[in-house]
Amino acid sequence: MTTLQFKNVYVQSSGCAVGPLEKAGPLGEYFTNAFNDNYCEESTFEKAERRLIKEAVSDTLKKGKLTTHDIALAYGGDLINQCASSNYFAKDLKVPFVSLYGACSTSALAIGHAAIAVEHLQMKHVLAFTSSHTATAERQFRYPNEYGTQKKETTTSTVTGAGAVVLGSKPAAIAVTAFTIGQVIDWNFSDANDMGRAMVPAAYDTLMTHFKDMNRTFDDYDLVVTGDLSKLGYAMLSDLCLKQRFQLDNKLNDCGLMIYDVNNQPIFCGGSGCACSMVVTVSKLFDLLQSKRMKRILLIATGALLTPVILAQKEAIPCVAHAICFERKDA
Repeated sequence: MTTLQFKNVYVQSSGCAVGPLEKAGPLGEYFTNAFNDNYCEESTFEKAERRLIKEAVSDTLKKGKLTTHDIALAYGGDLINQCASSNYFAKDLKVPFVSLYGACSTSALAIGHAAIAVEHLQMKHVLAFTSSHTATAERQFRYPNEYGTQKKETTTSTVTGAGAVVLGSKPAAIAVTAFTIGQVIDWNFSDANDMGRAMVPAAYDTLMTHFKDMNRTFDDYDLVVTGDLSKLGYAMLSDLCLKQRFQLDNKLNDCGLMIYDVNNQPIFCGGSGCACSMVVTVSKLFDLLQSKRMKRILLIATGALLTPVILAQKEAIPCVAHAICFERKDA
């Protein structure tokens, strides 16, 4: 089994911060902490991404009535070289810190590791955060937005935002009950402008592994949400599930399709980035659980583990997906 189960891990608090395009999207009402432009009141896009992390973490700590002195350990990661945004933020956080890289799957990776620290290392409060920014990610993996390079319709748009959660053992409304660690899978996709479909095999493999380990199906969940597969990737995953005779019954969705209005916003095939699944989780998904509209949600955060150098050497894009099960715990 590659699924770890937890009995005493709860979401103590959570928060996020987003950019203007995210605020203007379908989930805008959930984003109370938003900036009017992608510079986020800073002088560079890199500093802007760190500002997003700062706002998300500050919001999380404030909601939990916590300070950095209450945090025993922090996990975080992003898309920039050597997790630069997370590491530069962590130097001011002044708590033990582990940086993680799982591309866009970093949200589930950080939450899963934080849950392990709470359950098995008996740490009282553990912070997990991640971020992404459309301007920093584009010049990291493709071309700077300032170049005005024409993009393909299959391209996804990196979410500008950051999200954070504090996990602990104190009973609360939302529990983290399982963490499925995914395998790195390569189906020979090599188009950096079509990463949604490239990540589908990893998402499908992790989903099937989770179902097998937990002896569950879609019937056991109110909602199964992938990270950022885009319109094409979501359709491909749906087809794979239907071929296995699963009854989806509108229980499958994708964070990259939820955060934007795909038909009316200039985001091409959907949203992506580390922040995509994280900000949707701490806003919309947690609200569905806290309001008692849903009981159990499975998040499968997906990541394309590409680098521009290796792609230039004509290699394919290996991908990974990690899953987190969130459950409402009634008092």
